[in-house]
Amino acid sequence: MQLQRPALTQEQRLKMSPQLFQSIKLMELPIMDLRGKIEEEIERNPALEILEDRSTISLDAAYTPRKEEDDYFEVTSDSGFIRRGGDEAAEERHKFIEGALSRPETLQEHLLWQLRLQPIDDRLRQIGELLIQNLNEDGFHKEPVAALLKDQDKRLIRRALCLVQTLDPPGTCTADYRESLRVQASLLPDAPEGMREALDHLELLERGKIAEAARKMGRTEAELRAILERIKELSPFPGRQFASEDTRYVVPDVQVLRKEGEFVLVLNDEEIPILGINPFFMKISDTKGGEKPVRDFARENIKEARWFIQSINLRNHTLLRVSRAIVEFQRAFFVKGPKHITPLTLKDIAQELGVHETTISRAANGKYMQTEWGIFEIRHFFTNSISGAGSTGSRYSKEGVKETIRELINTEARHFSDQEISDLLSKRGIAIARRTVTKYRKELDLGTSYTR
Repeated sequence: MQLQRPALTQEQRLKMSPQLFQSIKLMELPIMDLRGKIEEEIERNPALEILEDRSTISLDAAYTPRKEEDDYFEVTSDSGFIRRGGDEAAEERHKFIEGALSRPETLQEHLLWQLRLQPIDDRLRQIGELLIQNLNEDGFHKEPVAALLKDQDKRLIRRALCLVQTLDPPGTCTADYRESLRVQASLLPDAPEGMREALDHLELLERGKIAEAARKMGRTEAELRAILERIKELSPFPGRQFASEDTRYVVPDVQVLRKEGEFVLVLNDEEIPILGINPFFMKISDTKGGEKPVRDFARENIKEARWFIQSINLRNHTLLRVSRAIVEFQRAFFVKGPKHITPLTLKDIAQELGVHETTISRAANGKYMQTEWGIFEIRHFFTNSISGAGSTGSRYSKEGVKETIRELINTEARHFSDQEISDLLSKRGIAIARRTVTKYRKELDLGTSYTR
């Protein structure tokens, strides 16, 4: 017979309260998302109110120049966090508003406008419009044409394809960059003899095997190199020049300034309104008389509002601490430039600040830092070494090596192959294989020696 006996067990659990969960979520939010969250909380909690919002500006203030006696320094949230005032500030706001209200023309709009000017019948025009709407940002088909227009006349489809391919930019409405280059070559009025044939050997040319391709074409290397120069004038991705509608503007959460040899960190709090407790709710909560449910409602909302404000202050404080530690670890980057970035991991910063790695990850997630070298995502400063993890491996970081490769390619007297770049890096004490150079070059979106 089994007996049931009481037993004591000891275990450790973490019960996450709604307030703690809210604090963690606020820690993760970039500055623009945080502003949206603040607006939601203000609508939800009547005890919370905005005391001052420095991110708003009237059109009159943006367009009307200030008088000389009214000129004063004002913190702005422009790309440089520069303090300006007077006519210069009004002029810059004017330009900003004009730029913010404008929208660039899309590839589809550009092609549709040209198609409507063509003297063609409505049925052909409808097929052309369907083809144009099916293009991705590179100018290539999203869905196969056969599946998109399976019920249409094939002769009309061919006519519409040829028509759209000749519109500006030429070479759109194709399957891939190889077909696009062939279309563009066929449209050149002075295309050199053998250009179409050279495009049939594009794989050999991409690998730099000029001699083998020339032999197969029955031409000299000099003739093929002349053809290659004309091919390089073509655009393998003709639609990308209209891809600006996907541009995502970022607002830096923190700025690093150098003053008198020292680094100063400035939190961008211009986008975050100053919050406070509604005085009416404070009065209700302190009133001893009156109805208890009303008093309890006011006190509960005040409690939540105070926690929300405290969570925002904690987020800002943690972000500044993390940014300050990054500046100390990556001092060479901030002094000398991007290629001097050193290996750094979340663990390094966590140990320095005495917090958990997940806290560092949340504080850095989706946030940006403005430096004199440009705006970088904070996660950019966390990079492994090329031969080990973080600060325990090589003194050369992955991102630093990539910047060195970019510099070599941008300043090359001739087009280096990946093996030549590997050899040049080896002379600088950076030992990486050719395939690693190829991998980093692709991550930098830089072409091969042939495409460059």
